[in-house]
Amino acid sequence: MITRLADAQQIRAQWPRLLAQGWRDPQTLLRALQLDPDLLHGTQAAAARFPLWVPEPFVARIQLGDPADPLLRQVLPQALELDPGPVGYETDPTGDQAATPCAGVVQKYQGRALLLATGRCAMHCRYCFRRYYPYPPSLVEPEQQRRVLDYLQQHEAIEEVILSGGDPLVLPDHHLARFVKRLERIRHLQRLRIHTRVPVVLPQRVDAALLAWLGAGRLERMMVLHINHAREMDAPVATALADLHAVGVRLYNQSVLLRGVNDRADVLMNLSKTLFAHRVEPYYLHLLDRVRGSAHFEVSVDEARSLLDILARELPGYLVPRLVKDIQGQSSKTMICRTHFV
Repeated sequence: MITRLADAQQIRAQWPRLLAQGWRDPQTLLRALQLDPDLLHGTQAAAARFPLWVPEPFVARIQLGDPADPLLRQVLPQALELDPGPVGYETDPTGDQAATPCAGVVQKYQGRALLLATGRCAMHCRYCFRRYYPYPPSLVEPEQQRRVLDYLQQHEAIEEVILSGGDPLVLPDHHLARFVKRLERIRHLQRLRIHTRVPVVLPQRVDAALLAWLGAGRLERMMVLHINHAREMDAPVATALADLHAVGVRLYNQSVLLRGVNDRADVLMNLSKTLFAHRVEPYYLHLLDRVRGSAHFEVSVDEARSLLDILARELPGYLVPRLVKDIQGQSSKTMICRTHFV
């Protein structure tokens, strides 16, 4: 049976163990969730190609006995992933490899550089657009860190550094704190943005050591979370977000519009309201990045526009996320609206 986690404060020091002991076997997971073993058809083959990986705190929020649970759908391998999909589904749908001037650096937009801090994540999302990415060595490796810092030092137009991956918060705090201090010495850098799913997937990770370095230093701190459904936010997640806000980290969220997860107006409205209640701005709603094996998650542009029309009618503007698509070669994310579509 699954252990239900009630008190995040008491087990924060256990986050490395929780991360290491994540669920890896589809059969064991289905049994624990009281689901029909017939769901395993094709699941093992899909997991062999892109492994199942999900920590217990996230699994504890999945509804027992519900094969259509929106949280389960995000993590359980499916036979549909073995279908490459129609033309247009690629291994590098956002063109990150073509926008890599230095190993570990992706620079597609003016003034910002995205750093692939690690190839590891706290959870494997089945729609992950970087599931095929050839990651360079982690930023904890001295030589890789030197290359990245040299690149940033030489390009004075870069004002903002985005730590991404994988997920940078799976790295130890002493490595992250030391690297951020080195970033602080580069005079033209002004802002540090962290793209992460960890505070939601594994809220115990938001401990005193993380809060200490996030709350210090001259760079303006921002964190862009990835939450697709309001049920991902339980009491330990609320505590983690409150602690991040308390040390001065600005919180934003980006969701992906996913078939069977959040492709209903009431679900999206509830997500926006829940985010805002926890001081998180509902910033982006992404159309699916067409990575190979993810076609079963796609929601059409017309459906997405209709959903946003409902949100715009029912919610104040600050609760309506920007509907966007990441298109290769564009100088920014492409806004999807009635007057502009590429």
